Amino acid sequence: MTTNEQIIIDSAMSFSDAIEGSPAPLEVIDALSMVDVAYYSFDGLRHSGQILVDARLEDDIYEIFQLIEKLKFPLGRVVPIVAYRWDDGDSMADNNTSAFNFRVIEGTNKISLHAFGRAVDINPVQNPVIYPTGIIAPEGAKYQPSRPGTFGAKHPVVEEFRRLGWHWGGHFDQPKDYHHFEKT
Repeated sequence: MTTNEQIIIDSAMSFSDAIEGSPAPLEVIDALSMVDVAYYSFDGLRHSGQILVDARLEDDIYEIFQLIEKLKFPLGRVVPIVAYRWDDGDSMADNNTSAFNFRVIEGTNKISLHAFGRAVDINPVQNPVIYPTGIIAPEGAKYQPSRPGTFGAKHPVVEEFRRLGWHWGGHFDQPKDYHHFEKT
């Protein structure tokens, strides 16, 4: 990066702004860390955003996002989900990359790893979740691994997540959750 390169700021929240209105218990909030990241978006320009994760995963996230930036792997946005009123569907439809969201797994009563900042969703529009019934979320998304911003099993970002001990939703039996990475 040259010092003259302009960066577009997609998110510059304070930590308190990023957790505003979350129903998460204090012990979960206290275990989170806000990570500032730089990335290239689909406009070809360099952007900055923020992601809330479990503080113990902060180094992994820095390393992965450095690789994403180096590869110029395009990301739609990286904005804490509070900007979407804690609505995962709205965040996904806007192609937002996010992590912490105190919620259950869609269609269950089970707490999601997102509720603890231990799961990250990247580019949901390019990397949708595909349910066994054929329903695809977000609505209108298509999984085409050859498109920019899309993951396949051998993608360097997927391989880096796996090297660091994360699981990729593209390897799940059902549903196929191509935007999802988690570390227990």
